[in-house]
Amino acid sequence: MKVVILCGGIGYRLKEETEFKPKPMVFIGNQPIIWHIMKIYSHFGFNKFIIALGYKGDYIKEYFLNQKYFTNNFTINTKSGYTKTHRNGDNKDDFEITLVETGQDTLPGERILRVKDFIPEDDEDFMVTYGDGVSDVDIKELVKFHKKQGLLGTVTGVHPRSKYGLLTINENNIVQSFSEKPVLNEWVNGGFMVFNKQFFSYLKAGEFEHEAIKRLIEIKQLSVFTHNGFWHSMDTYPDVDNLNKLWQEDPKWKVWK
Repeated sequence: MKVVILCGGIGYRLKEETEFKPKPMVFIGNQPIIWHIMKIYSHFGFNKFIIALGYKGDYIKEYFLNQKYFTNNFTINTKSGYTKTHRNGDNKDDFEITLVETGQDTLPGERILRVKDFIPEDDEDFMVTYGDGVSDVDIKELVKFHKKQGLLGTVTGVHPRSKYGLLTINENNIVQSFSEKPVLNEWVNGGFMVFNKQFFSYLKAGEFEHEAIKRLIEIKQLSVFTHNGFWHSMDTYPDVDNLNKLWQEDPKWKVWK
């Protein structure tokens, strides 16, 4: 089953990072976040990716074309152009990647439409995710749930983290406790999604993907795979800092070995 990664957005809230590179190429540790996302899917056996490119898409192309040089030592002869890679044994990636230009200013719904021809005819379903969020969600269980539900779409419901510290006060307006950006009880779409190919008929040019998802809701064709584990998006500089700190101390999304 193909995994579509939406990588076309600009990422305004990370302007200093994304002025020169696309958001999915912001590094967590020594690898861009898109690599972390792909490692999650690949761990569960889904290693065929379609990357929907947009803003500064050439940066992503260059990274994957030259990944062996980024991850290994190499010798180069500047006169002949001969290059020899000295593999360090750490590169265990096994990705099949199709990179598709989907337009500089295209909205996410149309980006999905523009990769339709790259979904094999004999594939009944495909997956979609964003290029800026990681989780320890069990992708195999997500797909199993989707097929059991038998609906056109499944999104992964996760608990968001508050952007603010929350106060608990008593009847006299005296603060009893303070929680620094706690995880909330509400559910949001965490971005790990599975769709039947009929979903393409609900997508329209010039729209966000949310509009098509709303159409599925109207006809009772969307289910939610609830995930109570780890999930973290990368929307702001504090998010980048926190993910880098977690990568060093406790990378809960690192389900691979």
